[in-house]
Amino acid sequence: MKITKITPNFAVADVKQTVSFYQDILGFNLIMAVPETQDGVDQQLADNKEYVSAMVVKDNVEFFFQRIDSFKNDTAFENLFQSVFAQQQPVGASVSFYMYVEDIESLYNYVKSKNAETTEIHTTWYGMREFYMKDNNGYVLGFAEKQA
Repeated sequence: MKITKITPNFAVADVKQTVSFYQDILGFNLIMAVPETQDGVDQQLADNKEYVSAMVVKDNVEFFFQRIDSFKNDTAFENLFQSVFAQQQPVGASVSFYMYVEDIESLYNYVKSKNAETTEIHTTWYGMREFYMKDNNGYVLGFAEKQA
């Protein structure tokens, strides 16, 4: 067996807000969005539509966002998620998405200029320059660059 790629699927409260966050704060590009009617795929978000899912990309990283109700209906683990969704728990998960980047200082300064919630940038004992941030749904994104 060979696994060739992973595209994390985030359960989100609002697809349009999430896509905007990733575009505005991190420079991702929209690949496609599925409107609520599920009768096609849009290449751009329309103001007069709601969306159940969307995919974004930046360089070699792809993320898929799926509205909570759609995510719950599409997964085989509906019972697992049912109690979380019924209790209106925050969407974020106990997982972080750790990405290797180039020119981490520029990325950090840009993200900070957008008033995103971040940790301080620091160099770890294992030789990585890194910082973490929360997205608009509470997911934790980590960014790291190997130090020379």
